[in-house]
Amino acid sequence: MTFLAYRVEETEQGIQAAWQTLNDDDLPAGDVLIDVAYSSVNYKDALSASGNKGVTRAYPHTPGIDVAGTVLASNDPQFKTGDEVVVFGYDLGMNTAGGFGQHVRVPAGWVLHKPQTLSMAQAMAWGTAGFTAALSLQKLERAGIRPDAGPVVVTGATGGVGSVAVALLAKQGYEVVALSGKPEQENFLKGLGASRVIGRDEVLALKGKAMAKPLYQAAIDTVGGDLVSALIPQIQPEGAVTTCGMIAGVKIEASVFPFILRGVSLLGVDSVEIPLADKQAVLNKVADAWQLPQLEGMTTEIGRSELPAVLAAILAGQGVGRYRVNLQRD
Repeated sequence: MTFLAYRVEETEQGIQAAWQTLNDDDLPAGDVLIDVAYSSVNYKDALSASGNKGVTRAYPHTPGIDVAGTVLASNDPQFKTGDEVVVFGYDLGMNTAGGFGQHVRVPAGWVLHKPQTLSMAQAMAWGTAGFTAALSLQKLERAGIRPDAGPVVVTGATGGVGSVAVALLAKQGYEVVALSGKPEQENFLKGLGASRVIGRDEVLALKGKAMAKPLYQAAIDTVGGDLVSALIPQIQPEGAVTTCGMIAGVKIEASVFPFILRGVSLLGVDSVEIPLADKQAVLNKVADAWQLPQLEGMTTEIGRSELPAVLAAILAGQGVGRYRVNLQRD
């Protein structure tokens, strides 16, 4: 069976990408063949589509770390033809042909059952970015963070993870401070539930201090680098910082004082290799108690022809909110 896929290739002229017609025989071995209805666009997809060897080692390749679709064939009894399923994380879209193709074939151990209360389109409004935001909040709450104990700051607040984190925190009753380098998006962020929007300079001014005034109960960091370093000294006693991104850098500098004198926790968030049962639990939660009615309004749905421009915008740090790809629409 043939299908369309956004194929990224290395050529003498550099990295080039285009929609191509492929055959199911071109897909890797796996247990479950899926007809992809929707995918989403994440920063990791933009890196893979640009030829970043730290994400994808071998080309030609089809990026897309998220999939929502219908099972076409399965040799695993957990899944039958016609089942609606979701895949995110593991090696999908990194070194295994991903969701920017109308068909994918993956191991059964990567596949989640889509909850009935969540449509395939809604699942891809969440995507890996949204699930990472949900995992970040889950980590904070397991560390004792509660809505009545002080504000939570979110870095990279206009991005995919950050925007969902702002909305999710606000829905759960937290006072949210959105940190962004895009002052023109203040109304967007306040519309998601942020009580206040601050710029990077306000936080980075305290970088290098061992301890600073404890302004925030916790932080959800989505960008890494200096912002994490600057925020740790500003966290209240027994507070916590989650971190899940690296767009601003892969290194942080911090004194041990906030950890020893205030009991601050630094929590890494992995949305790729966590156990499948944990992923299913998060998917079920966002389909139920953590539903975000405003998520559709902060999601831009694009067709296949619009994908290159969106990938370029996200790579340049110009993306706002979530992007969902309708694989059936040009």
